[in-house]
Amino acid sequence: MTTAFYAPPDQFRQGRVVLPPNETRHAVRALRHRAGDEIVVVDGVGGWHHVRLAQTGQDQALGTVVRSKREVGEPEAPLVLAVGVLQKRGRYETLVEKAVELGVTTLVPLVTERAERHHIRQDRLRKIMVAAMKQCRRSRLPTLTTPRSLAQVLVRYPRLSAFCCHESGTGRQALVDAVRARTAGMLLAVGPEGGFTPREIDLARRAGAGLVQLGPRRLRTETAALAATSAVMLERARML
Repeated sequence: MTTAFYAPPDQFRQGRVVLPPNETRHAVRALRHRAGDEIVVVDGVGGWHHVRLAQTGQDQALGTVVRSKREVGEPEAPLVLAVGVLQKRGRYETLVEKAVELGVTTLVPLVTERAERHHIRQDRLRKIMVAAMKQCRRSRLPTLTTPRSLAQVLVRYPRLSAFCCHESGTGRQALVDAVRARTAGMLLAVGPEGGFTPREIDLARRAGAGLVQLGPRRLRTETAALAATSAVMLERARML
């Protein structure tokens, strides 16, 4: 399988691209690419470029774009995933990595009443997202927002069908039934360990969000988020 490299859009000029130092080291030192080799470079904004290397140094490689495609590996409709910030950074980082692989287009760290942490390491998460984008052969880097409350999230994405994953209570629908035959944009909200509070659930209901459940077992936050995302993406794949 072809290894993809990443260069931000401002490194593409007049049909040429300069690889950042870290990508150059991977290409030249680890994979031993040389001038004349063709590689794939993604720009994170939808571009998938086949590039022929012209110069390869220790910390900088320059190439010419041979041909390009758009929106490789990208979903047909947006999927916003808002997940409660977790106390253990490693678990949240794993969640972010896998969400990118599954096709999430926007990731929102969710600050809730039961949140264990209110801050994230945005630079660290972005690096993880870039690596996941390259590994799973996507061409667009998902958006990572600053931490936001559930109310802020529901207001910010009014055109998306919103669903809150909630483990108990009345009025819930199985997620697989709620998303069946839906191909439009969606927002999935998953609370932290301990879930959403009754006040947050009431807010979600009043905002028009559907309440959904993922089965009879209590799931960890990251498991619930990835299970919900997988269900949406599998339903979309079925509809193609």
